[in-house]
Amino acid sequence: MTTSIEPLRIPEEDKERVRLLFMAKHALWGGGMHPEDGNHAIYHHEVRTTLENLGLNIQFANSYDVLFTRPDVDFVFPLLNRGGFVNSEMLIPVLCNMHRIPYLGAMPFLRGLGDDKSVSKLVCTHAGVPTAPWFCYRRGAPVLEADLPPSPEGRWVIKPNASSASWGISDAFDWNGVTNAIADIHGQGHDAIVEPYLDGYDVQCAFITLHSEPTALPMLWYERENTQKLWTYYEKRDLVPNTEKAALKRFDHPELAPKIEEMAKKVAREFVPFDYGRIEFRVDLKTGDINFIEINLNCNLWSEKVMAKAAAQAGFSHADLMETLLAESWRRNALIAG
Repeated sequence: MTTSIEPLRIPEEDKERVRLLFMAKHALWGGGMHPEDGNHAIYHHEVRTTLENLGLNIQFANSYDVLFTRPDVDFVFPLLNRGGFVNSEMLIPVLCNMHRIPYLGAMPFLRGLGDDKSVSKLVCTHAGVPTAPWFCYRRGAPVLEADLPPSPEGRWVIKPNASSASWGISDAFDWNGVTNAIADIHGQGHDAIVEPYLDGYDVQCAFITLHSEPTALPMLWYERENTQKLWTYYEKRDLVPNTEKAALKRFDHPELAPKIEEMAKKVAREFVPFDYGRIEFRVDLKTGDINFIEINLNCNLWSEKVMAKAAAQAGFSHADLMETLLAESWRRNALIAG
């Protein structure tokens, strides 16, 4: 299981010397909820404030065009991940590569690989990690019932193949319902992934990189009241009252936790170097079945979400987490000694 770890520190002279560009949709937001993005705006404001309080030499931007020509910076901290178009996860790393500016997180191809739920499942299957059957109905390709993965319960979950916070998720109980859901997602410009519904709980495995090694933080799980109910984007963003509160707690099941951590480490090794990420499994406590669900590289760093909560279980403050991520990435990119 996870061993004791210590935060990394950046020397004061390096904090002043390295010019950091923080990019986020709400980097210039004054705080509080956003009418469309909800608590995502609070998250971006919190990260900005934490970075400022670290005493970094920092600039801010809330749009991609700051990278269309080379900015006068040494490093980019990208949280502008969802740009409103498909594959936007890769744009900032690609632009940074063009200018030869190092950045926090995985390289563009790995970002795209992790963002594509179907292909990331292929990677996990290659790594020997159990994954439930699935099929990705690509936009513009035939939508055939023969490709529908089996579902013992006769219930399928349909969602955009590249999405976050359960945006666009729905379920169906027959082929007609599945095709309608696929058509809706295709109509919004996205590929659709279809999976059998798996009952159980979501176990979250957060990783940060320490001394070039992906390091597991304490595992967490959402101890939900009703595992049969789909958890929507609007609930996760606090845009509607969430009548079913899901408590985020430490997962220390004596038999299942070691198995899940070993699986998560196998997945993490396939994506190195990625600086930080969250790997999610669906776990049925009644049967002991474990299935990989998805990986989210450069995942949410808000203090109320998995990454920061897991780091807190390891004794990290929010500031400790931000400084550690930067210290490791700066060392890896030869911006500071290490």
